[in-house]
Amino acid sequence: MYTFLPEAVRQGLEDARKAALKRKDRLAVHDGDETYRIRRFWDGGFALDLEGSERLRGHVDIYDGPKHLYQCLVVSSVDEDDERVFEFKWLTPVANQPAADFVRPDFVPAGLIGN
Repeated sequence: MYTFLPEAVRQGLEDARKAALKRKDRLAVHDGDETYRIRRFWDGGFALDLEGSERLRGHVDIYDGPKHLYQCLVVSSVDEDDERVFEFKWLTPVANQPAADFVRPDFVPAGLIGN
């Protein structure tokens, strides 16, 4: 697609694409004290910038800004172009309330009026 464009235009388009990704994506991987921005995220893995990222393995947490979304187990990584692509073995959503050991009804009244 970019074969007919001059090199300066191609570089400008690539820089604009990277800036747009940084601006709109708030997803980040937290590995201990280290934080890495996620460029792409899909069912089987995620991709980080090649520069400034290391090879992750093991248990990591995925956040959307300050909100903790997932815990996952990273098992492999591959370098592709300017990205480091990671695959995970499992991805578990983080619950925001404790697990219930009973069936919750579909309709719950907002409040009860006493006698």
